[in-house]
Amino acid sequence: MNIFFKFVFIFFIGSTLGWVLELFFRRIVHGKWVNPGFLIGPYLPIYGFGLTTLTGIYYLFKDINANPIFIILLMGLSMTVIELIGGLLSLKDNIRLWDYTDRWLNYKGVICPLFSLIWTVAGAIYYYFIAPYIQDALVWFSNNLLFSFVLGMFTGIIILDYVYSTRLIKRIKKYAKENDVIIKIERLKMNIKEKQIKAQEKYSFLFPLKQTKTLREYLNDYKDKYK
Repeated sequence: MNIFFKFVFIFFIGSTLGWVLELFFRRIVHGKWVNPGFLIGPYLPIYGFGLTTLTGIYYLFKDINANPIFIILLMGLSMTVIELIGGLLSLKDNIRLWDYTDRWLNYKGVICPLFSLIWTVAGAIYYYFIAPYIQDALVWFSNNLLFSFVLGMFTGIIILDYVYSTRLIKRIKKYAKENDVIIKIERLKMNIKEKQIKAQEKYSFLFPLKQTKTLREYLNDYKDKYK
């Protein structure tokens, strides 16, 4: 059970830090503050799964003195597989959570060599620079198991958030299939924000898909603009 809570702790760190990274990435690339991901809270589960995977690989192969190059390549491959699974699961419902269609040798716009290289470099950074801090964090957690109460609250909030957000995503999926259009979630959010600002209406950062108009109206605007 202690190991389970440790990995939940790592998932918590990865999800929240991943959200922060994506938030600033979108600000730098698109020049807009947009709540990343399809959940409303400050966490991205795919990064949580990613960090727990990197941590699991590190401890599994580090203990048997495996070659660092092998470990780093395995980390990059694992992150690419996680991205592939997440991307394909969303794409089958006419939704894109991210889009690499303009990248060289991309596969269905969900993975590409460039980002596989980025994940591999991230694996190297994790191996040489971050893993010791993760180890210190796990030691701290082992000595402060009362923090598991916070993790329980975090897990409960994510579950509630997932249930709420999934209802919105189902509506988007239904619209996408009915109108034979691919909905890029981040583009939809940015389009909604642009319309809110242009109309000088209040914009909710926390609920980017729920503004002054109905979701269908925003989807109609998106379809007319991008189809």
